[in-house]
Amino acid sequence: MKFGSVEGDEAEITVIPLIDVILVLLIFFMATATFDQNSRIKVKLPEASSEAKADSGQPLIVQIDAEGRYFVNNSEVVNSRIETLKAALTQLGGDPAKQPVVLRADARTQHQSVVTAMDALAQVGYRNLSIATVRGSETP
Repeated sequence: MKFGSVEGDEAEITVIPLIDVILVLLIFFMATATFDQNSRIKVKLPEASSEAKADSGQPLIVQIDAEGRYFVNNSEVVNSRIETLKAALTQLGGDPAKQPVVLRADARTQHQSVVTAMDALAQVGYRNLSIATVRGSETP
């Protein structure tokens, strides 16, 4: 019996499966680290100034009450369909490229009514839109 080393038979370590495992672990950690990092982002929101900028023209005022009825320059729109609102904006409004618009919606108004008004304004061509708000009693 020979206990010595056999010529030509050397011990080999195959590293290909090890590389495969390391690459899979690397991809796993990269994916989970990205999701974890997004939850820790701190965002400081911008503040609005209390001063309104002076416009040369009279703004077009679109109001929405709590029931979802539309008013364009204090004239009530017949129904709440977008086509009717667009016709009222075209008839009662001025030049869409130059005239500013103030959207005044009741706090209890459904979100869909506000989105419909904004969509109608965009389809008619108004781009200078301001949303009227009131100042809260407490600042966050």
